[in-house]
Formats: sequence, structure tokens, C-alpha cells
Amino acid sequence: MENNKNTTQNAKQAAQNEQGRNTLLEVKDLEMIYTTGGEVIQAVNHVSFKVDKGKVLGLVGETGAGKTSIARSILRILPQPPAKVLNGEILLDGEDLMKKSEKEMRKVRGKKISMIFQDPMTALNPVFSVGDQITEVVLLHEKLDKKAAEEKAGDMLELVGIPRERYGDYPHQFSGGMKQRVVIAMALACSPELLLADEPTTALDVTIQAQVLDMMKNLIKQYQTSVIMITHDFGVVADICDNVAVVYAGEIVETGTREDIFDRMTHPYTTALFATIPSLTGDETRLEVIPGQVPNPAALPEGCHFHPRCKYADEGCRNAKPEFTEIAPGHYCRCCKAKELFEKRMAEVK
Repeated sequence: MENNKNTTQNAKQAAQNEQGRNTLLEVKDLEMIYTTGGEVIQAVNHVSFKVDKGKVLGLVGETGAGKTSIARSILRILPQPPAKVLNGEILLDGEDLMKKSEKEMRKVRGKKISMIFQDPMTALNPVFSVGDQITEVVLLHEKLDKKAAEEKAGDMLELVGIPRERYGDYPHQFSGGMKQRVVIAMALACSPELLLADEPTTALDVTIQAQVLDMMKNLIKQYQTSVIMITHDFGVVADICDNVAVVYAGEIVETGTREDIFDRMTHPYTTALFATIPSLTGDETRLEVIPGQVPNPAALPEGCHFHPRCKYADEGCRNAKPEFTEIAPGHYCRCCKAKELFEKRMAEVK
């Protein structure tokens, strides 16, 4: 009996060690606020998650949920003041980025971590050619002379489907989709280990969005880059993400594999988000809506932050802070009724 127990413990320890070797980024208990107009905005509330090497994590939630604040905290590009990180660790390959100086972080940004910002229209400098902007990134982080850096910038343009002959063109000479390709080329120029993509297809039409996503998937596969994909679009999540974390009022309320979230969604907020998506096969005449309003981050509700909008809420939800419960291996939910709702969901699936 004792031998069986030891064997089980050893197997668990071996699995944890293997998982640790595969983990690129680990965010632990991150808490961040903005102070403005005398109010304290609780933007990120004790958030924890991992991103494995070569995998894509989707951060999903409504506008204002805190997704971009999480990404900017990782890259340490928050405006200070009014932003301030109160607590947490951000471990990249085991090194805590929160303990690095600004000089050390400048070596991390662009080289180890890159970010695709939300609006390609404003992400590029209008007075420099697109080629020069990519070259600048290469010169900052790689030991190349200017000619070699320019050659690499041309290679990156071609990698994202833009002829190198357009190296000297300026941003206003490109369409929205082409500008986003340039931004992606800049982000990938130094082969970063981690790519933060903040709504990278929001400003694009559906056809160009599909092209950009296909290109990103190919580049992720080619470079084995890990990605945090920030989006409110479950279509994007289904297309590109391996794992998903659903964010509400600055905290993660449910996380798991893509299949966990799509097929075994449990948190009432996750379920409500999916209910708002129109069906291609149904005959609905009216879209579902989530009742109520997103809470004021300067005055979050007591207990579960979602309880004012939740049809399952009772007195316990209003008073007790829900634990982050593992309802199935690797599938976590922050809800007082997590196990009950998970069992109900599984019964529906069957």
C-alpha cells in the first residue's frame, strides 16, 4: 500500500517537473491598480496563470475587464502614475520581471517579449518608412551592422507577405491589413519567446482578419513562439488558441483548454458570453444579453464580483469570495457553485 502511494506521489512530481520545463511564463497573484481623480481603480485582482512554450493562451472578456492591463503589466509598460503594481510575480523562464531594472527590461522588450498593439493605424510612426522602423528594432537587439539589419527587415516584410521593394514606403501608403502585417513583422523581427497580441484583428474586415490569423498561426508554428491572445471574439479563440482564460472585473473566473471552455463551460459569466453569440443554425429573432452592467472597478461588489448579474446568485455568493476550484484536471472555475454547475453542464453534454 505504501509503495503504491509513493509511486503515485513520484508520478505526480514527475508530471509537475515536466510541466515546469514546458512553462515559459508564469504570472502569480498579480494585483494592479490605477489611481485617478481620488479613486482607486482595481484593474487586475490577484491574477495567476501559465503559458507553455509554443502554446497560445486566449485572454477573453468584455471591454474593460483588465485584459490589456495584464499584458502591459507583463511588459512593464504601465503609465506610472497613475498605474501601480501592488503585488505579484511575473516569471519568464524562471526570472522575475518585476525585479528587473528599467535598463534590464529594455533588453527584454522586443527581444524576449514583443507586443502587437490593438490599433495598427496608430502603432506605426508616420514620419519613418516601415522598413526603417523594423530595422530599428533589429539594431536595438541584435549585433548586426545597419546593412545586415536592413536586409533582415526586408526578409521580415516578405515573411508577412509584403514585397521587400516596399521597404521605403510610409505607413499612410498601406491599408489597415498591410499595416497590421508590418506591426507583426516588427514584433517577430528578433524571434521573441513570447508575443502579446492585443486584439490584433479588431480594426480589420473579416476577410483580412482571416488572412492575418492564418499568417500568425504559420509564424507561431515556424518560430515556436508562445502567445497571449487578448480578444473578446470567440471565433478568434477557436481558430488560434490552445488554452483560454476568461476575465471578468480584473480577475480570471474560468480557465482551461479550448475544449474545456467551449464544450464544458461552467462559470455563469462564460456561459452568458457564449449565449450572446448568434447561432448559424438556430432561428433566434433576438440575441441574448447579459443583464446589468459591468461593475465599477472603483467599487467592486462584495463576494463574487459577478453576483449582481448572475441568475444563480444567492446570499452566499453575495457575501463569500469564491475560491478558484479545479472542477476537472486543468479546468478551474471561480464560482461558489462551480462543482454543481459543472455536473449540470456535463449532464447536458451527455
